[in-house]
Amino acid sequence: MVMTTSPQPLYTIGYATKPIHTFIAQLKTHQINAVADIRSIPYSKVFHDYHRESIETYLQQNHVLYVYLGEELGPRSKDPDHYDDTGQVQYHQLMQSPLFKQGIERLNNGLQKGLRIALMCAEKDPATCHRSLLVGYFLARHSLSTSPLSETTTTCHILHITHEGHIESQQNLEQRLCSEHGIETDLFMSANERQQQAYQYQLKKTAYRKASPKSQNDSQEQRKL
Repeated sequence: MVMTTSPQPLYTIGYATKPIHTFIAQLKTHQINAVADIRSIPYSKVFHDYHRESIETYLQQNHVLYVYLGEELGPRSKDPDHYDDTGQVQYHQLMQSPLFKQGIERLNNGLQKGLRIALMCAEKDPATCHRSLLVGYFLARHSLSTSPLSETTTTCHILHITHEGHIESQQNLEQRLCSEHGIETDLFMSANERQQQAYQYQLKKTAYRKASPKSQNDSQEQRKL
């Protein structure tokens, strides 16, 4: 088995509070020519320019391809087995699902064709979004086949476009989580163990959690008032 590096890095980008012209300009700066929308719900209550139909139109006008992969790579799984007893999604379960793997394969196919792809979701900070904690985390640890008949595999370099338009690698992002959770250098913990601990803390803090039946009922009652 021969290991290579993907011909193209995989980018991610968020849009919360970002004017559409800034969003498009950042894509152009990083020469993105394809956007994969990985929102489970491809609409926004606040930022209407990012409704699925609207963003697809804006991208087409700027010669950027759009594909919706929220069914495959979104964080709100429809499978009840992907949730713990508190209703929080478990990414390690999601990563093993056939649907998720189909989404990864579609991304890989695009990268192998030479597309410069950006995964799109809402959050400003990629460290609070499943684009880094689910998809980026998975791709940083799993090799991809370059073709169905080839024994060559490739590793994918993940680059996050920050709210300001700069670049943060997946590796640097995971190191940043250690600092944000106060996990310092420890003689009895390897760097990988520290990052894993920080990653688990971040999942507990940010991963999607289903609303409890009580909170859903309360919300319905408030709408009636």
